[in-house]
Amino acid sequence: MQLIMSQQNSFEKLEEFLERMSGQFDQSGRPWDLRQFSPMEASGSIDLADTGEEFVALVDVPGFEKDDIDVRITDQTLQIDAEYRRKIEAESANYLQQERTHESVSRRITLPNAVDVDAVDARLDNGVLRVTIGKAEAAESGQPIEIE
Repeated sequence: MQLIMSQQNSFEKLEEFLERMSGQFDQSGRPWDLRQFSPMEASGSIDLADTGEEFVALVDVPGFEKDDIDVRITDQTLQIDAEYRRKIEAESANYLQQERTHESVSRRITLPNAVDVDAVDARLDNGVLRVTIGKAEAAESGQPIEIE
């Protein structure tokens, strides 16, 4: 019986906590914008596959356009830097809210083999950057890679 009372008390405490949090949100006086909870934290995730003849990297970069992204291979390291600043304005000069967005992603991943920088292809499709990197005997480095 003591265990049941303890669990019930815990649920009551959780319910009180949630009610307090809800009240604090209501008191903040501004509408909730879910975009603030989905920034680039999840972006920049990399999947790297070895197909035998090449490496294929898939990088999450939602919201970025190809001109926002810099892809390079230096010293057997795939470097991806992406950044944008966007301003979203309300239609009226009497706006109640105005959003300015600055997002950035910077990732480095060391490749396990030497690569051929002349055999690199980068494509951006629906927020996923796909970089295909051919393998080579000797590593070359430093050239920027154009994204299609």
